Amino acid sequence: MDSDSVKMDYPLHRCIFHGDLKTLSSLIRKYDISEKDKHGNTPLHLAVMLGRRECVQLLLAHGAPVKVKNLAGWSPLAEAISYGDRQTISLLVRKLKQQAREQMEERRPNLVAALHKMGDFYMELKWDFQSWVPLVSRILPSDICRIHKCGASIRMDTTLVDFNDMRWERGDISFIFNGDQKPSKSLTVLDNRAKLYQRVRYEETELEIEDEVDILMSSDIMAAQMSTKGITFSRAQIGWIFREDKKEMVGQFNSDFYQINGMVLESRKRREHLSEEDLQKNKAIMESLTKGSSHGFANGEQPPMRRASLNPPPDSNITWEMYVKAPPGECPLLGRNVVYKESSKSFKATVAMSPDFPLTVDMLLNVLEVIAPFKHFSKLRNFVKMKLPPGFPVKIDIPILPTVTAKITFQEFAFRNVIDPELFQVPSDYFEDPMRFPDL
Repeated sequence: MDSDSVKMDYPLHRCIFHGDLKTLSSLIRKYDISEKDKHGNTPLHLAVMLGRRECVQLLLAHGAPVKVKNLAGWSPLAEAISYGDRQTISLLVRKLKQQAREQMEERRPNLVAALHKMGDFYMELKWDFQSWVPLVSRILPSDICRIHKCGASIRMDTTLVDFNDMRWERGDISFIFNGDQKPSKSLTVLDNRAKLYQRVRYEETELEIEDEVDILMSSDIMAAQMSTKGITFSRAQIGWIFREDKKEMVGQFNSDFYQINGMVLESRKRREHLSEEDLQKNKAIMESLTKGSSHGFANGEQPPMRRASLNPPPDSNITWEMYVKAPPGECPLLGRNVVYKESSKSFKATVAMSPDFPLTVDMLLNVLEVIAPFKHFSKLRNFVKMKLPPGFPVKIDIPILPTVTAKITFQEFAFRNVIDPELFQVPSDYFEDPMRFPDL
């Protein structure tokens, strides 16, 4: 590649590399703002990695995508945390949430139309959480979700309020989605024990954004994904001498069982932005969580000060030509020396597919999209999106966390002509509490 052809490559990236805001402003409408260079970096990735704050602001103002990964598997937000400029991290967090809302609103009319076309039904979904860590396995929860669907409305009743690494919260909770209402009124959560309800807001407060930035700046940069590249399905077999394909009833459904091979959970973390003090603090917090105590502020204890920006990383002295000539996957170091750890864990899993289930996988995805504020539901949704064997997945094992898997069983399903419309209303004796579920 000669130097003239290098100069013609990736004009937006080149302006950012040289900090040429004026030329970037004149070219930004003429070229694809989401184009990836040979290292998989978008213009936004590069602006963040080089600490070009004004370029970041200009790119975000023109709708540069924030949820996008480079060849190394990192998003602009991950690179911003590594660089350590608080204002840039804050800008990206806001834009990420705004873009997620906009994408949901774009999909919303199709989602509501799909729900209207679907027959009304009642469904039961059982979750059993399991772990290969013996002590954890004994105390993991299980839950039966009861789902009613009528028109463009869905109600899901559950006893599992929240679930993460080592903590879960029990309760008697209902999610109500009314697709025909405007977005700010469409999703409501009921706490049936306390007789409280909360509308799920689509806007975060300044305080919530700044709290999130503090957490991001003081924690490992994490990326975990289920690698589905090498996944294959083989019929599960039973019998010692005479082997035959495994078929069983799951609930009321005839099902064929398949072994899922080659499912790998890849976890990667970076911590070059953390000080020794951060690492000690994080270790103490994790230890307190694993012992079951929640980390809060004691009486009179002040919440921590806001994290200040880090000093910028040393200048890399990499030229544009050096950057663009480097082989793909061998991107020159532009920021801090990366402190990196990766691990992968293989999972053996089974899935039972039934030809008799009355819902299609596409219909299920439409329902799950509505109730995806739950992390474990979004994991189920991602799994069902895979190219599965024929039929409907009535029983599935999926990894939820590196140490925890969930067994999900669709144990009951019935189309119903008459479903009480009051199920989708907030009872008149419930009071509104906008902060009952602060994570939603």
